[in-house]
Amino acid sequence: MSRRVVVIGGGVIGLASAFSLLERGHRVLVLERGPEGHDCCSLGNSGYVSPSHFVPLAAPGVVASALRWMGDPRSPLYVTPRLDPEWIAWAWRFWRAANRRRAEAASPCLRDLLVESRTMFQGIANAAGDEIGFRRDGLLSLFETEKAFDAERRHAERARAFGMSVEVLDAAGIAALEPSMTLRAVGGVLYPLDAHVTPHRFHAALARLVSERGGEFAWGADVTGWRTDGRSVRAARTPAGEIDADEFVAASGAWTARLLRPLGLRLSLMPGKGYSLTLPSPRERPRRPILLQEARVAVTPMGDSLRVGGTMEIGAFGAEINPPRVEGIVRSFTRAFPAFTSSDFAGIPPWSGLRPLSHDGLPYVGRFARYDNLSVATGHAMLGVSLAPITGELIAQLLSGEPTSIDLSPLRPER
Repeated sequence: MSRRVVVIGGGVIGLASAFSLLERGHRVLVLERGPEGHDCCSLGNSGYVSPSHFVPLAAPGVVASALRWMGDPRSPLYVTPRLDPEWIAWAWRFWRAANRRRAEAASPCLRDLLVESRTMFQGIANAAGDEIGFRRDGLLSLFETEKAFDAERRHAERARAFGMSVEVLDAAGIAALEPSMTLRAVGGVLYPLDAHVTPHRFHAALARLVSERGGEFAWGADVTGWRTDGRSVRAARTPAGEIDADEFVAASGAWTARLLRPLGLRLSLMPGKGYSLTLPSPRERPRRPILLQEARVAVTPMGDSLRVGGTMEIGAFGAEINPPRVEGIVRSFTRAFPAFTSSDFAGIPPWSGLRPLSHDGLPYVGRFARYDNLSVATGHAMLGVSLAPITGELIAQLLSGEPTSIDLSPLRPER
């Protein structure tokens, strides 16, 4: 049965949800608080489609690393503490989740989501006429130290156990894969199943596909409140008036927790700011995406350009640029790729975006127990692009009364 669905959020998760809902015959309106052509947390990211990233952010050792790096504003991970109950509660739950038992329990679910989503990207690329820049060249992880390389070998064995193809490479093997690049690395691991897209093209293609299938958009539509009736949400309130629907999907990224607060719902969610710089005419360009593991710097070829991104700055809303964070990215990049210098980045404007971080590293996908017609799709951290197709499909299956292709119980919003 066709239903009127309001999707709140015009990023890749909201658009993928709208696309899959329209494919099933629902009537969809996307509410976006930004203007048409707005920026969102995925437009400037690295575009990875990464089944290899099946270990959640809340992993063993991450809390110790965060504490160690708090005195270094150029570090890969930086925490901005806030003296408010929401931040303290999230940090406590993150600390409790960041252990081996819980990370290993979460990894199979994350793997299933990532692998199925990777498969779905080809269908979207076909529907969009390949305008999303979908490339299936794998991902090459590089290492400065033997210690980090040894740790990745263990991750590679887990990837093999999960049925993924993996190639462990010495320096000569890396040079053979990337003959045009000048590299400093003791070793690397190639994940052939990984792929990448050009994020702004992916976002634009999704918006076009939604529009072509009859989806509607309301730009500058900031949801300021709700009208409810018992277990049902009846309308979303905006400055232009109330908007009624049969179903509502909250997909507003890092702002989703604030969106839901007037309904008495608490979502354990924090913003994680990331940065990127895009070189339009790089001195060298790799054949495939490269991840500098110790520095957590992602390097992605996008057409003739090269995007360099990284860092995780947890806890602060706002798009302000923190110069030491950008300096840390450039320093790590030029150390690994000595043909480049910091002067290559002179005049390149840094981009920043806020990733929505759940406390346990798994996204929130599903209905709230309190309301029969309110669903959520957020908390994807660095995997928003990777997980957009499967998230949209799961939301569409749920709202259409179909069995979901992946068990949603680990992703329930009240966990």
